[in-house]
Amino acid sequence: MHNHESEHDSEKNISLAFVLNLLFSIIEVFGGIFTNSISILSDAFHDFGDAISLLIAVFCEKKSKKSPTEKYTYGYLRFSVLGGLITSVILAIGSVTIIYNCIPKLINPEPVNYDGMLVLAVVGIIINGIAAFKTHSTHNINERAVSLHMMEDVLGWVAVLIGSVIIKFTGLYIIDPILSIMITIYLLYHIARNFSEIGKLFLVTSPKDYKENELLKAVSEVEEVDSMHHIHVWSLDSENHYLTMHVVLKDMVDTKKLGEIKKKIKEEIEEHLKISHITIEFEFKGENCDETTCNVKHSHESHHHHH
Repeated sequence: MHNHESEHDSEKNISLAFVLNLLFSIIEVFGGIFTNSISILSDAFHDFGDAISLLIAVFCEKKSKKSPTEKYTYGYLRFSVLGGLITSVILAIGSVTIIYNCIPKLINPEPVNYDGMLVLAVVGIIINGIAAFKTHSTHNINERAVSLHMMEDVLGWVAVLIGSVIIKFTGLYIIDPILSIMITIYLLYHIARNFSEIGKLFLVTSPKDYKENELLKAVSEVEEVDSMHHIHVWSLDSENHYLTMHVVLKDMVDTKKLGEIKKKIKEEIEEHLKISHITIEFEFKGENCDETTCNVKHSHESHHHHH
């Protein structure tokens, strides 16, 4: 029962962080226009992007709990990947726009209302601080990610705060567009990382922590195994990994023994690799694999490929 409670809390926390963030982004846009500060605008954008990611996180938390259907036999976990892709595209376009708008301000800096900037920055630190604190729990991967986003927003505001103080005392208005470009480059770096992660998922690459030789080693621990081939490992959302493989056994065995071998293989794999769904097909020596791309991996000489 307890687990169900905490899941509900986690949705509540993320939703609260989302509402705080969205409201504040809207205040910031006006604040940025009012203070004529582009660094406030770029921070508003940063926060808005995080608010959207939060919305996707909440949506996917709810969606991913639904059972698979006839159409979506894998369930709905991929929706979070799609959500991430859409967010990244929106943020990338926005970031480029902000940098484009910074250039004239770098050439001839415009005066900004530094007192207004300072007040907004303090409010920003408080609001994002609350959101970060609210979602700062460790049990839920989504919530952890959210908390991290909020902490980044806090740092963005700390930068604006420091910037506004420096402008107040030096009158160097060029600090505003410079700050803005720094915040935006930071954002672009994250977007690029997201794109690469999403690209790898769409291209069905094996998960980051997967090593083929570890898998081969694990399965060859089981003495009845002769070799394995047709090994496929992929990830639904970089959290839930799948594995299918054909395992060739040395001798004919009865069904009861087959069950035991399968259990042993799965235990060995789970000990070495984080994989949530394992599908094994058994074959016996001398049986022909009808796959054209069948590359047999012998357990005793796993580094050689046999055709």
